[in-house]
Amino acid sequence: MAAGLIEGLATAARDIAHPAVHGCDCTTPVLADRADGTVVRHGPLVVKAHAPDTDRTALAAQLAVAAHPSLTGTLLPPLPGPATELDGRPLTYWPHGTPVDPDHPERAPWEAAAELLARLHRTPVPATPAPLPPMRGPVKAARALSRMRAAGPHPAAATVERAWSCVPPWARAEAPLTHAAVLCHGDLHLGQLIHHDGRWLLIDIDDLGTGDPAWDLARPAAWYAAGLLAPDEWSRFLGAYRAAGGPAVPRDGDPWPALDIPARALTVQTAALAIAKSLGEGRALDEVEEAVVQSCDRIAALPPS
Repeated sequence: MAAGLIEGLATAARDIAHPAVHGCDCTTPVLADRADGTVVRHGPLVVKAHAPDTDRTALAAQLAVAAHPSLTGTLLPPLPGPATELDGRPLTYWPHGTPVDPDHPERAPWEAAAELLARLHRTPVPATPAPLPPMRGPVKAARALSRMRAAGPHPAAATVERAWSCVPPWARAEAPLTHAAVLCHGDLHLGQLIHHDGRWLLIDIDDLGTGDPAWDLARPAAWYAAGLLAPDEWSRFLGAYRAAGGPAVPRDGDPWPALDIPARALTVQTAALAIAKSLGEGRALDEVEEAVVQSCDRIAALPPS
């Protein structure tokens, strides 16, 4: 990302964190630097520059939901800050928290993630200045396919395309969502949790909206189906979600009729991004990426959902 954007974010973070202090020499580490979001930290404050094509009206609604009292203890609430843009990218402000430690997967807070999702899904959609948009899970899946196609030819691309053809139009963002208006995160994975003020909270509202709550369980379900998430961890996650009254799956019995379509879409999305990344880096798929492509092969052999 351009150095000017990073420098501008650092300045914005410093000015808000220390409005009366000049010449502060505190460090401002970059927490993320991607086309869809660049994030810097200054002490207890985090500033995020959202993607240039962010729908400003939708973002305002998402911020209002995150700040709503009914979501206290579920979503990280935003901090007040100037409604500014930097290089055509809207800025938002957040408290800093501790992320999940990727070096210790045995400590992954699967139960906390499941309980937060169940609480989110059970919360009535708050009133917002503008209607909350549909959650962007299907849109992100479709964009992953576009990114793979633009990256160039790859031997595994045909397998991914066949699996994508087995996903119904609503899950490919080619038809409107017709599911009940349940509040959804839209992009749940362990990187979307931080520990703040003694508890785990969900972060990243860019895909927050209404739709099928099963989408928020789909990534762990897809990992489990691909053999990348241990059965014990999947059982802990699913069991905690059910125990917390989550509405995405039945309280008892087989959860897969509800999870199958979103899990297929998330599998294809993950495989498409893996192929695009490997092409961009000029390397072969690694073992995990190969496992996801193999899942696409199995999806392509299944009867349509």
